[in-house]
Amino acid sequence: MRDSGFPLKVLRLVLCQAAASCGQANLTSMLAPQADRVMALGEWEERWQEDRIGFHQHHVHKMLESHIDKVLAGRTGVRFFFPLCGKAVDMKWLADMGHSVVGVEICEKAIKQFFEENNMTYSEEPVPAIPGAKVYKGSERNISLYQCDLYSFSSSIAGQFGAIWDRGSLVAINPRDREKYAALIISLMTKDCRYLLDTMLYNPELYQGPPFFVPDEQLSSLFGNSCDIKLLHSVGALTDRQRGWGLDDLTENIHLIIPKSI
Repeated sequence: MRDSGFPLKVLRLVLCQAAASCGQANLTSMLAPQADRVMALGEWEERWQEDRIGFHQHHVHKMLESHIDKVLAGRTGVRFFFPLCGKAVDMKWLADMGHSVVGVEICEKAIKQFFEENNMTYSEEPVPAIPGAKVYKGSERNISLYQCDLYSFSSSIAGQFGAIWDRGSLVAINPRDREKYAALIISLMTKDCRYLLDTMLYNPELYQGPPFFVPDEQLSSLFGNSCDIKLLHSVGALTDRQRGWGLDDLTENIHLIIPKSI
């Protein structure tokens, strides 16, 4: 008697599609509490003007220090990209090591403070391709910081990069913009780029963000088709500051994202 059921390969396809649909539904559910949260650019500028910048660190990020060898992978003179760079001291640290740094930041005050607080002179010039944008270039170090909307930036402005350090960018952008953000980041990566990404896991029902909750499942959705993603480090990071947000648990994850070889 002939089997009237689905051929095995069709059954497998149906099961895979069902699993993918279930996974997407679970991801949507996880992201729902913060899905519609929006921070206007003006709100970020207001935080800088009022010095409400608790996210700024006065020392080189310990996770960058710990994993710098994996990012460099034996390379010298690497071009680093810092999305939403603020006045991160990590930029000078890398430039002092002989690497070049390009950052993007919306707030002029943050950029000027970076150079002033590190006793660095700089020049200032317009960016013709981005109306209203400026680029600030360090005189003593190979550091160029663009004052503009991140999504106005592209590889046509400053090329591609061999490394990206994303300590507080993906977790700061509006959750609904993550696909657009990932597309931009991927477009800025050279074939041998190594993208070090810092994310946070917590219960998004307890805190509206930013920094926002970014689950590992979403990283796979955003970058998995074109990049390999490796979790390098996972550590409990709850402090009194986060308890003040209403959180009772916080995990910090460090990922290394590398373009897949063709």
